[in-house]
Amino acid sequence: MSVEIVFEDDRWAKAGLAPLAEDACAAALAHLGLDPDACEISLLACDDARIAGLNAEFRGKPAPTNVLSWPAEDLAAEEDGDAPHPPERPPEGMPTELGDIAIAYETCAREACEQGISFHHHVTHLVIHGCLHLLGYDHIRPQDAALMEGLEVEILAKLGVADPYG
Repeated sequence: MSVEIVFEDDRWAKAGLAPLAEDACAAALAHLGLDPDACEISLLACDDARIAGLNAEFRGKPAPTNVLSWPAEDLAAEEDGDAPHPPERPPEGMPTELGDIAIAYETCAREACEQGISFHHHVTHLVIHGCLHLLGYDHIRPQDAALMEGLEVEILAKLGVADPYG
């Protein structure tokens, strides 16, 4: 598993994001039957100001959010509740580039505090959430949301993290 992290906010490095992100992404990929060692994800560890700019630019929402994702390819299922398409296999020896994730420190810290949960558990959930978005999962349509949330709960349980939706 290769999670390439750009630390724009040093608080992420101090919080141990690198091993957390590696473990979370590896767990998500393995759970879905993908080889984590053959996949690559880029992660931007930033602050609220940076993610607000990205959110405005890419989603037309000029406010901070916890996590954003940019899949390398559109894998979304056509029908609500169907599993997404698998990523294309690259040439032999090349990693499967899944895409990019950005995560904002202040929003994650605030949400964890408001929910009364561990910062590390909340960030683990959000990294898995972002990883699933890279793989074509979404939560806009009702059955897609149920599928994605169910996967998150299963993956988090394997990592010893409680159901964030319960």
